[in-house]
Amino acid sequence: MANLTSFDTVGTDEAIALHQVSKIYANGTVALKDINLAVRPGEFVSLVGPSGCGKSTVLRLIANLGQITSGEIVWGLPAETRQLSFVFQDSALMPWATVLDNVYLPLKLKGQPRSACRSKLYDALRRVDLQDQAQDYPRQLSGGMKMRVSIARALVTQPNVLLMDEPFGALDEITRSKLNEDLLHLWEQQHWTVVFVTHNIYEAVYLSNRVVVMAANPGRVVSELSIAAPYPRTESFRTSPQFNDYCRKILASLGS
Repeated sequence: MANLTSFDTVGTDEAIALHQVSKIYANGTVALKDINLAVRPGEFVSLVGPSGCGKSTVLRLIANLGQITSGEIVWGLPAETRQLSFVFQDSALMPWATVLDNVYLPLKLKGQPRSACRSKLYDALRRVDLQDQAQDYPRQLSGGMKMRVSIARALVTQPNVLLMDEPFGALDEITRSKLNEDLLHLWEQQHWTVVFVTHNIYEAVYLSNRVVVMAANPGRVVSELSIAAPYPRTESFRTSPQFNDYCRKILASLGS
């Protein structure tokens, strides 16, 4: 089938909708088959599943970093107001640049003078509690702090769609838990539409309005689970019977 990628806006209540999206690589590998996924404005959706099920591929196709083989991606956000930011698992900081200069990078690439961006840069750093590290270098930062810089770099572009590909996967559980809380606080403030990829079902349940479970060979959606717990979420939710029940249901879907 011919490539049918569509990033046109249509009248819809959904921020992003994937309709029967498939991705086949040149070597014949079927990365995704007939993916249907709709994300509402302001929704926090997590994709979970085994390695090789196409979670990251979904994010890259949404970001237009690859071409689909068949199907379509439809936007409900007007092109003129649509602003995407992508946070990767690797913080991908420039080691020779200060924290401030790393955060400035996406604005620099847009041709915005640093002097005119100063307030934006420091505002982004304040939001991740790194304003005092503005002149530090990545080698002086912990893993969690590096990821905060990566999030600040995404924040500085003032996105309304945030795509996150296992951003906390390499961190220890204590740091990860703290960054989960910080991310939810920012999401509640900024009203982003978030698509979040993780292998960690506990993280997915804690963060999300909805968890989408994927399977491999080929990559496909096998189930979805709405997480009805109210926000803000606290440690009491993590230790509740309701939380454990959600996790069990996702585990059952992963094993099916």
